[in-house]
Amino acid sequence: MLTHIDKNGNAKMVDISEKKNTDRIAIASGFIELNKETIKLVEIGTLKKGDVLTVAKIAAIQAAKKTSSLIPLCHTINLNEIDIKFNIDTRENKIHCQSTVNCSGKTGVEMEALTAVSVALLTIYDMCKASDKNMIISEIKLLEKHGGKSGIWVSKE
Repeated sequence: MLTHIDKNGNAKMVDISEKKNTDRIAIASGFIELNKETIKLVEIGTLKKGDVLTVAKIAAIQAAKKTSSLIPLCHTINLNEIDIKFNIDTRENKIHCQSTVNCSGKTGVEMEALTAVSVALLTIYDMCKASDKNMIISEIKLLEKHGGKSGIWVSKE
């Protein structure tokens, strides 16, 4: 049964009024591949636009908070915490981003976690594009979710 479509085939927001509040957590990740020179500039903080990872972290937090404004059928959620971590991999020339989002509510925070990662990586792209036009953003995915009726789900990867 499709939950975002009514009996006439029209899009609708799911009614969550009967759901119970539970603690919910979602963890998502993704990465951006850059050239060696750009990775070094990010590491030492000498890109013209400033501290790339700090700006990307702030952008990710803002994006998670605004997910319901970006994704049409998402519910507005009061988030308890948003944690954004970056790992610079100089061997593979990648910056990995992981977001952990949690709330106590009637619906999950998967979309918020995924939106945070997406916007963090897009922000890195924006801040580094003068140095590297060949960046590749990829593998944005949900790693795990906890809470709600379905309980715990962990990616098989």
